[in-house]
Amino acid sequence: MKKYLTTKWIVISIAILCSVLWGSAFPVLKVSYEELGMATNDTIAKIVLAGMRFLLAGLMLLAGLFIMNRKALRIRRKQLPVLILFGIVQTALQYYFFYNGLAKTSGMQGAILVSSGTFFTVLLAHYFYVNDRMNWQKLVGLLAGFTGIIVANWGSSFQLNFQMTGEGYMILAALTGAVGTIMAKEMALDIHPFALTGWQLTIGSLVMLLVGLPQLQTNAMIFTPLGWWLFIYSAFLSAIAFALWYSILKYNKAGEISIYKFATPVSGAILSALFIPGEKLTVFIVGALLLVAIGFVAINYKTEEDTPPPKPIVK
Repeated sequence: MKKYLTTKWIVISIAILCSVLWGSAFPVLKVSYEELGMATNDTIAKIVLAGMRFLLAGLMLLAGLFIMNRKALRIRRKQLPVLILFGIVQTALQYYFFYNGLAKTSGMQGAILVSSGTFFTVLLAHYFYVNDRMNWQKLVGLLAGFTGIIVANWGSSFQLNFQMTGEGYMILAALTGAVGTIMAKEMALDIHPFALTGWQLTIGSLVMLLVGLPQLQTNAMIFTPLGWWLFIYSAFLSAIAFALWYSILKYNKAGEISIYKFATPVSGAILSALFIPGEKLTVFIVGALLLVAIGFVAINYKTEEDTPPPKPIVK
């Protein structure tokens, strides 16, 4: 398996696939809110919907592993506390902010704001990995990326639009996702990536449901046939994207594959413009996408000094 997950074209293909799947989540959720008749300020309904989605995604992965590779499901007792914390951070906390923040932002804005998670990951990696320190390329990338995030929220009247429970929550979702990426990189060394994904999603979703279900109001969500299809698709995309991403993250540096996450805001913005009524690409969104792209390229740019010399041939 390692042979395939370190082959460059396979890694790139998987990274782009995961990013496009995550990008499709923005219009899917925005349309789901309307289809299910969920109130914009109903925090509890969104917690329950997220919990249902990730519980289904987690159970699908665990059931698949139970059939295909039962030994991979085993977790050592000392790993359990960290795994529970991981589930709370990467699923419960991240998607509490994500689901509630997205309800108060456009799909295009949300897609670009969440891309800040890659830049947060670069900052955190500086302190966690000695071979992933900050340099001038990463600094340029961070400045360009965060400038893009500001431009994405710049209104037509040239005033910065920002609310803590909207754009702020999307940035907090990106930050918790970055923390989760660092945790996943370490945990994937000892736990099968699919098992890590399945347990993380299941644990985090149970926390969300335990908090949300007792407080859920009657008729807060009314499922229609389309609503069920959107729900099932969102669960599948989570299971597939997280499992594949953790698989390539296990064998590759986070910084080297992070550039392909640019496909998330790009696909998220384009799909939102196509499927969400009233949303369209503006000069601000296009400018923000370009700046975020520059940020990713700069972060991953390598000079000749960065490239190690070839090893001499020993005869």
